Amino acid sequence: MARRRQSVTIKHVAADAGVSLQTVSRVINNEPNVRPAMKERVQASIDRLGYTPSIAAQRMSGSRSYLIMALNDRERTLADWRERRGTDWVDQMLLGGMLTCAEHGYRMIVELIDTHSDHVERELNAALTALQPDGVVLTPPHSEDPLIVDLLAERSIPFARIGSIAPGPGFALTMGDRGHAENATRHLIELGHTRIGMIAGPDAYSLSGWRVDGWRKALKDADLPCEGLCAVGDFGFDSGLEAARALLTQDDPPTAIIASSDQMALATLDIARDLGLLVPRDLSLISFDNTPIVRFTDPPLTAVDQPIAKTISRAVELIIRSRRDGAPDGVIDIEGALEERGSTAPPPHLRRIKRA
Repeated sequence: MARRRQSVTIKHVAADAGVSLQTVSRVINNEPNVRPAMKERVQASIDRLGYTPSIAAQRMSGSRSYLIMALNDRERTLADWRERRGTDWVDQMLLGGMLTCAEHGYRMIVELIDTHSDHVERELNAALTALQPDGVVLTPPHSEDPLIVDLLAERSIPFARIGSIAPGPGFALTMGDRGHAENATRHLIELGHTRIGMIAGPDAYSLSGWRVDGWRKALKDADLPCEGLCAVGDFGFDSGLEAARALLTQDDPPTAIIASSDQMALATLDIARDLGLLVPRDLSLISFDNTPIVRFTDPPLTAVDQPIAKTISRAVELIIRSRRDGAPDGVIDIEGALEERGSTAPPPHLRRIKRA
């Protein structure tokens, strides 16, 4: 039976180079105050032995943990996972965060915290103490929770606030929500729609209000009505059913709807079918998020593609570079795009005129 090859550790490198473990760690971490000759000597041992630094070895210098922690909402994340809803927010967050971390020799770990819990401070303190991250990425609604923001600021931990423009500590990043809602509404106006509904997200998320603002602005610029055309959901499917039914059973219902999440857009599709409406013949529909499932609906949904991976990647870069560059000025806005598919078309009366 062949002997398993022993993995190379920092101790082997130190012994081969004839230096201390701390010296090897300083070379690995590119720390100052290491003589060029010593650095070359240690690097030669690393190359000769084929050593790959571990986080434990990197941490030996004592200045960094080489971990970035991302916080996501526990209740909503677990509900999506258990019900297998097809949302890919966490997937995209890991895609952007993990790859960028790896480029800089870091690792990303995700912690689920319930921002509505009375124990949020205890849970977060426990995670921070156990992991000692070099920085934290806050996603909505954590990014606007003053308790979480203040706790991180008090501990002098660099952090990014996704979906927040409020003044305060940390790096503020948004994903163009107001502009995307405005562009989506204009797209429908250009198709000829004059009654355009909006299914908004909950007030606990500032981005819900930004999207409504963008929708209203586009309608106002086109001198079109918005009264009675906005319903509110909680980003979930069931709330989308209720909101879509309220809009589509009006005496003068909208001929197009923008839903503030893919789940609420899918719910709108169901209600439209129940009412005998075909998309896009009788109703045009645009969604936010652009998760994989909207490509396989009938018809595939036109959707605002949220640049989640790109935004998290930028947040990680800001955190890692904050030791050297400090905090950037103002809010950083990462733009996405509108992906046009088969769920939008001119309203029924315009098609009848064209046929005539």
